[in-house]
Amino acid sequence: MNWNTSYLGLLTALSIGLLIGTVRERLHKPGPMKAGVRTHGIVALLGAITFGMGPEIFIAALLISGVMIAVGYHQTAQEDPGMTGEFTLMLNIVLAGLAMHDPSLAAGIGVVVAALLFVKKPLRRFSQEILTEQELKDALMLCAAALVALPLLPMDAIDPWNALKPYVMWKIVVLIMGVGMLGHIAMRASGVTWGLPLAGFFLGFISSTAAVAEFGRKTKANPELSTIASAAALLSTLSSLMLFALVLGAVSPELMMSLAWPLAAAGLVLALVAVYLIRGASNAIPFELPATDDAFQISHALMIAAVISAVSLCSAWLRTVFGDSGTLATAIVVGLVEIQAAAVGIAQLSPAHTDPSTTARWGVIGIFGASVCSKVSLAYLSGGRHYGTKIATGLLLCLAAAVVSMDIQKLIAHTPA
Repeated sequence: MNWNTSYLGLLTALSIGLLIGTVRERLHKPGPMKAGVRTHGIVALLGAITFGMGPEIFIAALLISGVMIAVGYHQTAQEDPGMTGEFTLMLNIVLAGLAMHDPSLAAGIGVVVAALLFVKKPLRRFSQEILTEQELKDALMLCAAALVALPLLPMDAIDPWNALKPYVMWKIVVLIMGVGMLGHIAMRASGVTWGLPLAGFFLGFISSTAAVAEFGRKTKANPELSTIASAAALLSTLSSLMLFALVLGAVSPELMMSLAWPLAAAGLVLALVAVYLIRGASNAIPFELPATDDAFQISHALMIAAVISAVSLCSAWLRTVFGDSGTLATAIVVGLVEIQAAAVGIAQLSPAHTDPSTTARWGVIGIFGASVCSKVSLAYLSGGRHYGTKIATGLLLCLAAAVVSMDIQKLIAHTPA
């Protein structure tokens, strides 16, 4: 170890100790304390110096310091039963040793430790007052589904048509659970009037089908949310349509440009209907989310994933039976689930650098129509009559705008100059 590295390690260790000590002393209640700025600074130097003298001496210093910290805690446990200060002091020694080996990593961890100490009150308020027991349960279930169950599932298909993949199927379940959790958080953070529409718009980039189903579930549980949840679902379809246009433009720019006006008209109608619903909901009696309200229901997520898997299986079977001639039918069937997934398939009907065919252009409208039908059915199924009627009105107006724009564009194209 050269001198430059030693000086940098010592300086980093001392800086970490002084930073952590300052935060500890700043947040400590008035009165004597065991470890403040000076103690943390000295302990940091102790750890750095003993680490440079060899692992045996460093371990001995760590053990002796641990014994002294334990004795100190035993003497003051009656007045201050918490152990944050004791573990912070031990971690300070470890970080000092790490600073002699990797100053950048030690400095980064030191800043994180100081930040965790500084946000003690907000974290305690969040865990004890803001976060409900039901929300904690839902968060743990979501983490278990995403971080424990999902990595264990095989990625290979289990059917002859290579359509049903356990990993992908469970990923859909996790996605729907995440949609529900994000919408729940948005409602708690921003209120219902703005939280749900914002959550709906951004969730549409992930899955508008899952968003429509989840907002329908919330409506069925809380009928007061019918109007604002409908606006959120329509905004999720708007963002999904935007993503569809981007995917279509990347695969077949010519086809995308030939459908620019119909897609723009459909998006404009969706936005106007959503704004109308939001304005109507803002004048209603404010609704407060019950503390016991579920962020999601695992049975609901499993049902939607099963439906999507069945449609995917049907699509794969159609492609196998009809070959290339079934491309359009397959794309429309896939559009029942999510229109972005059908963009690549329908683009195959319009080869690059050629004028888009009428079949390809109307195929896109067919995909959008299939998506409208599936979302309307899902809205009635998940949210009931009032929610389904609002969704049906907005989506059918949107589809009508796209069809009318197609006809107007065709008339303009065939009108003599």
